[in-house]
Amino acid sequence: MKKVAVLIPRGETMTSAVVAPYVIFTKVNEALEKMGQVPAFDVQLVGCERLPALDRGVFRIQPHCSLSQATGFDIAIVPGFTSEASEALAQNQPLIAWLKKQHLEYGTELASLCSGAFFIAATGLADGKKMTTHWMYAGAFKALFPKVKLLSDRIVTDDGGIYASGGAYSSLNLILYLLEKFCDKTTALWASKVFQIDLHRNSQKPFVIFNNQKSHVDEQIKKVQDYIEQNFDHSLTVNELAAQFAFSRRNFLRRFKEATGNTPIEYLQRMRIEAAKRLLENSPKNVEEVVAATGYSDSKTFRLLFKKHTGFSPLAYRVKYRQG
Repeated sequence: MKKVAVLIPRGETMTSAVVAPYVIFTKVNEALEKMGQVPAFDVQLVGCERLPALDRGVFRIQPHCSLSQATGFDIAIVPGFTSEASEALAQNQPLIAWLKKQHLEYGTELASLCSGAFFIAATGLADGKKMTTHWMYAGAFKALFPKVKLLSDRIVTDDGGIYASGGAYSSLNLILYLLEKFCDKTTALWASKVFQIDLHRNSQKPFVIFNNQKSHVDEQIKKVQDYIEQNFDHSLTVNELAAQFAFSRRNFLRRFKEATGNTPIEYLQRMRIEAAKRLLENSPKNVEEVVAATGYSDSKTFRLLFKKHTGFSPLAYRVKYRQG
């Protein structure tokens, strides 16, 4: 029997990120017992506070034990936060220390749900290892933990006793993964059917919304970004943009990359693909018309880039996400 801790961090945490793993493991135990088998999991809610209040105080949860009492788990599952990363990390230093101690002294494996990856990465145990997190937190994660190999397009990662999952409800795919790993595929498939979670989803790409990457202080680069956003459907080159905003080519490339994390061409591509997604979701334009409306002259190039950034062909994306 695997001893599982579902942790309840301090601060703003989604109730579902705590309740859902507990419910799924518990229901699996009940199903196994009905089949005359031994339960597979001993699941405990471990609180960093005596009576944690979640979702801005709307819900309260009664933990089975406190963090100071908890030890000897096979795996500890860490839900994420919905506040600023710096605030969540500052509030949860005891939790971070506990995770590190349990892993090093007792061999406890660590699993993060959504932004819970920050807590595990803060232990230093994930340095050099693969992890994922919600795509919205990818930039902040990379800045804080450059030694971790962040794969922000993945739904689930597994590297040397460190597990991580994508954001929000896609975190439940990690729970299915753990069921398959610790029980068997039949158990994971049963849970996927009962809880109606797609089994073996592996990419966050279809869910990513490009958010223009303006959380920096380089005002001149912000002006370039504004220009690209207003003119992405025109032919734009690095040399033209550099000249228009009085940069040398080399300085422009360096400053743009430092500020946004992308090269100017990558940024332009992301803007065009985001515009194409909106057209495919909301307009009657066919794919060739979308190609032209987003500044591409080569349909083949557009299709390759669209598949790279979304995981779908343009037509498959429209079928899945068409509104109305």
